[in-house]
Amino acid sequence: MPTTPTLYLPGTSYLHRLHPLSKLVFSLASAVIIFGGPGGWVSAFFPGLFAMLLLWRAGLVGEVTRTILRLLTPFAVVLFLIHGFVNPQNQTILLRLGPVALGQEGLNFASLIVIRLTAALTASLLLMVSTHPSDLIQSLVEIGLPHRLAYLLGSPLLMLPQMVARVQVIQSVQQARGLETQGNFFQRVRALFPLVAPLVFSVLVDVEDRSLALEVRGFNAPNQKTSLTELVDTREQRAARWIMIVLAGFLLIAGIGWRMHGGH
Repeated sequence: MPTTPTLYLPGTSYLHRLHPLSKLVFSLASAVIIFGGPGGWVSAFFPGLFAMLLLWRAGLVGEVTRTILRLLTPFAVVLFLIHGFVNPQNQTILLRLGPVALGQEGLNFASLIVIRLTAALTASLLLMVSTHPSDLIQSLVEIGLPHRLAYLLGSPLLMLPQMVARVQVIQSVQQARGLETQGNFFQRVRALFPLVAPLVFSVLVDVEDRSLALEVRGFNAPNQKTSLTELVDTREQRAARWIMIVLAGFLLIAGIGWRMHGGH
């Protein structure tokens, strides 16, 4: 991903032009299908593949792939080691190393988890990299969600860039004062509190400043809010959103029946 402290990547691709609700419904429907659909890894593979194709067409697949690899690679390695060697369902031994053995059943289970997480993260990043947080909040308000709840859901995305930038500033200041933030594990642990404490205090102050700024701008005013930006929605997108909702519900019910009959 780029060095900017936000997941959003400005652009003019068709994904950027889609209504935020269309991308939000796609991400949520994909998550339902990935974790609740029938067929195990099949239900996870196809939503993830479709999201990758959409990102590839928009020219965003490279950035998203790098983010996924950076986030999931350490977790995947640990997952394969744990389930490969100590999963209680291991019966088919692939490799024996002294007192421990690598089992096929554990590797299969770890593979399913990694596929599901990769697919869900891909669908989520499709929304994040192509949708500005303020547009997402505005779209939620426009469908009738209370503006307080919409802001509560979207405010972490708005505050993320500021928090990342503040962490970098705090780290630079503490290093200038002689704090050792690099080195072995124990040195990093000792440096943790001098880095985290200023961040927590500054975030608390920032929350108060934000609440005062919102009050001054009439956030709690009972009248209808207006926005400088206009989100373009189409009849085709609204129909596609309903189709995705119905499809996700159908596959969820099918997945419940599939698991009741012995699926995993």
